[in-house]
Amino acid sequence: MPTTRIALVCPGGRITPDLAAQTGEIAAARFGAAVSLTFHPQCFLSAGHFAGTDAQRSAAFLEVANDPAYDAVWFARGGYGACRLDEALFARLNDAARGKIYLGYSDAGFLLARLYRLGIGRPVHGPMPSDLTRAGGAEAVARALDYLAGGAARTLDPSLAEPPAPRRNTVAFNMTVLACLLGTDWAPDLSGHAVMLEEVSEYLYAVDRTMFAIAQDGNFRKAAGVMLGRVGDVPENDRPFGETAEEIAMRWCAQAGVPFLGRADIGHDADNKIVPFGAPVSEPRP
Repeated sequence: MPTTRIALVCPGGRITPDLAAQTGEIAAARFGAAVSLTFHPQCFLSAGHFAGTDAQRSAAFLEVANDPAYDAVWFARGGYGACRLDEALFARLNDAARGKIYLGYSDAGFLLARLYRLGIGRPVHGPMPSDLTRAGGAEAVARALDYLAGGAARTLDPSLAEPPAPRRNTVAFNMTVLACLLGTDWAPDLSGHAVMLEEVSEYLYAVDRTMFAIAQDGNFRKAAGVMLGRVGDVPENDRPFGETAEEIAMRWCAQAGVPFLGRADIGHDADNKIVPFGAPVSEPRP
């Protein structure tokens, strides 16, 4: 069995060497020599909020994406910063970059969206090494590694994995990230897509405000529907909002004329499932 070679970078916040070591231990225990992880030194840099300067983060991503030695690029952490990468790098992505999986979620959704818009590689929503800081994070990291190593079906969101799975295109985003993407040159065409959304650490009134912004967008209104993932760690407001997150999503979907398709098994937690962008596949490699 060939070795799956995975490069890790941090387009936003940094990780610690200890977290990288823990990730390596999980990979070694589960796959042995069948999986090889390479953490780019940029992952451990620090420049204010970010894992190195914008130029350093851009250069690291371009380097590993264009390197034919790697099968996949795994974003080691979210944390704001991906949208600040050098705009010019996308035109410099080569044929090797077009053959890779790109895996992450949360703020990494900016990069997944841009790559999907450009038709580069296989963008995939899924857990990152930074999930080791969450309860049950080792299971989440193992799930991502299972997917990258070829075990697609058992790692996917149930709506994609269980027959009769719908044969529609799918994308998955943090709600705030999608709201910031829409209307920009980074946003993919959502026509005919099931759009999975999740959110964390936002008041319900902020969730409502974000869904308002999403629902006004003409690109979003061409979607096949919305599936709502978990809206977790909601702060307690000084008065009840009066609607649940699902009721909020359903109301704005109705106003936008976009079907509400039910729930998705994604979120900022250890149960976060894998969602390949685009058409369903039985194997992860493009």
